[in-house]
Amino acid sequence: MNDCIFCKIIQGEMPSYTVYEDDDLKVFMNINPSTNGHLLLIPKKHLTTLLDVDKEWMGHALEVIQTKLYPLLKEKLHCDGLTLSQNNFYGQEVKHFHIHLTPRYEHDLVDYQYNEEMLNEVETVFHTLVE
Repeated sequence: MNDCIFCKIIQGEMPSYTVYEDDDLKVFMNINPSTNGHLLLIPKKHLTTLLDVDKEWMGHALEVIQTKLYPLLKEKLHCDGLTLSQNNFYGQEVKHFHIHLTPRYEHDLVDYQYNEEMLNEVETVFHTLVE
């Protein structure tokens, strides 16, 4: 993708602070971090959403998170936890699949708000799907 900022980062056309890289993925610091150490993990192949990612790549990404990135964040930044998040379509600013690794700290300001009325509607839908 010629205009994809993440593809440009992969190709070395845009700078990034790379934390980890292998043949299939790249992990770098988020330029707009929610907390200290906020990372982005991306496939080197241009994929747009979760619907484009195969389970082998996702398994590899999870292994890298579990064995390399999360231990590194705990050791070097002494984070209290880790939030993984990923947006598809709505809320996805860069149209290249990416996983946010957000280190969590006891007094950080990351706050996920919800609308209780919408949750009630969703519970009804999911209850119907399970039956």
